[in-house]
Amino acid sequence: MWQGWLVTVLAAMFLHGGSAVAQKPSASLRIAAAADLQPVLPPVLRAFQQATGIEATATYESSAALTAQMLNGAGFDLFLSADMSYPRKIIAAGLGATAEPVPYAHGVLVLFTRHDSHWPHPTMELLRETQLKRLAIADPERAPYGRAAMATLTSLGLSAALQPKIVTAANIAQAAQFAETGNADAGLISQTAAVTATLRAAGSFVVVPQELYPVIEQGAVVLALSPRRTEAQRMLDFLRSPEMQRQLQKSGLNPVTDLAVHTSQ
Repeated sequence: MWQGWLVTVLAAMFLHGGSAVAQKPSASLRIAAAADLQPVLPPVLRAFQQATGIEATATYESSAALTAQMLNGAGFDLFLSADMSYPRKIIAAGLGATAEPVPYAHGVLVLFTRHDSHWPHPTMELLRETQLKRLAIADPERAPYGRAAMATLTSLGLSAALQPKIVTAANIAQAAQFAETGNADAGLISQTAAVTATLRAAGSFVVVPQELYPVIEQGAVVLALSPRRTEAQRMLDFLRSPEMQRQLQKSGLNPVTDLAVHTSQ
């Protein structure tokens, strides 16, 4: 008899990816969130739960890393990317519930320095200073803010000169950490990181002129295989509501209604 029981268990493990017990839907709405949202999203999720009774939790990584996880079967319900290209990859793979990503915010790139640096009140001119030895940016191969940073340097004609000085971080949150802790002299980081209490206490920033880099249109997609698609859509609608758009603006993002040009990276 035990042989038959063992066959049953092994069959169950094969069918469920190595687990003898089928995975039940998560009690919480699972959100894959771009790293720039780490200081932004928690109060939004609390407000969403208060308004709807739906609990939601977020995993923060670079948009590229989250995309790779979902393409490899990670069970998320909603993807909040830092651009439109990664949600389009999810849709192209047949994993999206809509034909196009839905924009929910526009990212803002800033130049940050510590109070105890050579540039306690930074301007864009510091990028031309010979005293600048290390400039933190997010990985341009994986993070939309990293691509925006490189586009900025290219627009200024500084990409070749600054290439040896670039300190590359895995995502925008780590780039902000490098700049905040002094592991870099300055950082081209997200405004969402720069306006946090920690970075405001440590330093100052200047907003990078928008004409220096393509608009960072941040897009979302509900996952087609999610058992909680209805709740995921409610979360996305909540994020795009006027009240939450104002909240996002206070947290360092531009609302989707404020920019007329909707371009993707």
